[in-house]
Parts: sequence; C-alpha cells; structure tokens
Amino acid sequence: MTPSAAFRAPAARAAAVLLALEAIALLLLTGVQFVELIQGDLASVATSVALVVMSLAATIALAAFAVAVWSGRSWGRSGGVVAQVLIFAVAVGSVQGGAAHWGVAAALAVPAIVTFIALILAARQSRPPSPRD
Repeated sequence: MTPSAAFRAPAARAAAVLLALEAIALLLLTGVQFVELIQGDLASVATSVALVVMSLAATIALAAFAVAVWSGRSWGRSGGVVAQVLIFAVAVGSVQGGAAHWGVAAALAVPAIVTFIALILAARQSRPPSPRD
C-alpha cells in the first residue's frame, strides 16, 4: 500500500490522532513542570531541569510519530509502538511502591493500550496485498 493509501486507512488516522493527543497532553505536563521550575519550590533544580528537557524531547518525538503515521510512514508506527510500551511501563511503575496510585496507572495505561492497538491495526492495514488476497 502506498503512503497515501495508508494515510486513508481508518486505523492510521485514529493512531495519528491518538499520538497527537498524547503529545498535547505531554506538552501540557511539560508546561506545568516548567512553571514549577520557575516558582522554585523544588527539592533539586538539576533533576527538575532534566525532567523538563526529557519531557520536551518525548513531546517532540510523539508529535513526530503522529505526523509520520498520518502521512503513512512506517517509522512513525514503529516509534509509536515503542512509546506506548514505555508509557505502559510507567503506568505499571505507578502502582508499585509507597506512592502507588491506581488512578494515575489507569490514566496512563488505558490510552497507551488503545493507541497500541490502533498502531498495530494501522500496520496491518498498510501491508501490501499478498498473492492469496
């Protein structure tokens, strides 16, 4: 399937939109982290700066994956799948230890699972037809 045909696949459109929504949510979270950094009520400034930088890098990556999936590029689907696995790992980590919180885990895990499924469906819809088809 050509990139333009993959672009028209419903799963690819859904996956791209979901990745874009994740990028927007992470951008908002990065903004909150930046405001907290500016306000200065932090245990470690260096750790907070590193967190803001890493969050911004992840935001840019998710946005790039969304654009790539929207335009039918396979690397966007691959990167998106890896991002969803990492997000799910963070969700699992949020229910472990003394500060375990099931609400945070659900807020992270559910969108990651839905986006993961959409990305897998988009990959399946973008595959070239086999001789049996």
